[in-house]
Amino acid sequence: MKILLIGNYPLDAIISMDIFASMLENYLTKVGHQVRIVCPNPWFGKLLSSPNSLRKWLGYIDKFVFFPAQLRQALSWADIVHICDQGNAVYVKYLGNIPHVITCHDLLPIRSGLGEFPQYRTGWTGKQFQQMVMRGLNQAHKIACVSEQTKSDVLRLSSLSESAVSVITMGLNYPYTPMKATESQPRLKALGIPENYPFILHVGANHWYKNRLGVLEIFHQLILQLQQPEFYLVMVGKPMTDEMRQFIKTHNMTQKVIELVEINNENLRAIYSSATALLFPSLYEGFGWPIIEAQACGCPVFTSNRSPMNDVGGEAAIYIEPEQPKETAEEIICNLPTLEKLKSKGFVNSQKFSAEKMISDYIELYQQAINEKYENKVKII
Repeated sequence: MKILLIGNYPLDAIISMDIFASMLENYLTKVGHQVRIVCPNPWFGKLLSSPNSLRKWLGYIDKFVFFPAQLRQALSWADIVHICDQGNAVYVKYLGNIPHVITCHDLLPIRSGLGEFPQYRTGWTGKQFQQMVMRGLNQAHKIACVSEQTKSDVLRLSSLSESAVSVITMGLNYPYTPMKATESQPRLKALGIPENYPFILHVGANHWYKNRLGVLEIFHQLILQLQQPEFYLVMVGKPMTDEMRQFIKTHNMTQKVIELVEINNENLRAIYSSATALLFPSLYEGFGWPIIEAQACGCPVFTSNRSPMNDVGGEAAIYIEPEQPKETAEEIICNLPTLEKLKSKGFVNSQKFSAEKMISDYIELYQQAINEKYENKVKII
């Protein structure tokens, strides 16, 4: 098959979506398919001297004025089009009769625009854009959801039939495996993580639903209850917000919290392999990649007792209530002596989420979309 992947605007820097598109390209090519990625070129968006608000609008010119013509040129080559991020469903109207698939990671922005999250308000322009995204989803041939929770949201909020919506869970995006201490310790030292001391790990961006301030609140409760002087929190991901930094300063945790911004996969593997546990108390998720990444490295996981986190973690994670810091800290302390038992369960659970299985499922879905389109064409004739 000739598979055209529609990727994200580079200047949006949505790293997880870029990783997903690269996964598809690499694995589909390995099994013999022809793959091209097309995404909006950042011509106007590169005018970095402009203020942030203006830069966003310049980006819209790249995405919605210039990219459609670029996309139309690319379509003539493709047998199937795969929109890798549901946020780009706005491009469905340009695909015409070409069979296509959209991966829906979550509907959190759409749900926010509908007022489903009192703790986070979407502005007027954001609501208009999410309505455009929803219209695109409603016109899609096939939608692959990364979890049952996302599928439930799609069926609840869209006009699509159940036959058009399926679940294809994410695969591991890197060959995460336990790293020996002889290799991991030099890496940790170079990253500024104190040698041979226990630490809790969090991996994530600054989206409100990631609950990173909640991570700090839980860790503060851990410090108070453990009364262990050499115990640390490692925060991996985007730079912390001003609110997070102020919380750390106010609670005298400056020497206890280690911030690591967008590190490479091998360093992350070293950290997973050495951490006491991953703390992943998201309020909502589409899937939750760090859960299986940690498990694949032998890192025990504490995560929210909410779907899809409790589906992804299976029987190999310990579940907590993300909005109850004191109780969560107590749960972590209670389970510290027995965390070793979770490691083998985590290995087994993480193997359910292989990239090869994900790619096989997508190839099957592509074929379904192509076959259905051909059958409809025959009926019309």
